[in-house]
Amino acid sequence: MKTHKDLVVWQKSIQFVTEVYKITRDFPRDELYGLVSQLRRAAISVPSNIAEGAGRFSKREFCQFLYFSLGSTSELETQLIISRNLDYLGNEVFNNFITNLSEIRKTLLGLIQSLKD
Repeated sequence: MKTHKDLVVWQKSIQFVTEVYKITRDFPRDELYGLVSQLRRAAISVPSNIAEGAGRFSKREFCQFLYFSLGSTSELETQLIISRNLDYLGNEVFNNFITNLSEIRKTLLGLIQSLKD
């Protein structure tokens, strides 16, 4: 790995953030400082923690930041469920987000395992 930008999980999570920003543009205006802000913050946290961890000096520190990213994926899943329940997201869009989030989560877990081995 040359930089964090070479990691597939970072690339996927950057795309995920972009999609979160696009979809939350259509959320109700009164959610701007609520659910929209929370979704965007949690989404940004995933690639940001991957990048920060990759810049650290040890595998142990890198793993710690990957665990932070993993936690943000659970936070995102919760917020997406709430968004669907409030009819801000249709089922097809929701399912696509959950599928992509699941791929990111699995890739993070694989990277964590590879660093621990």
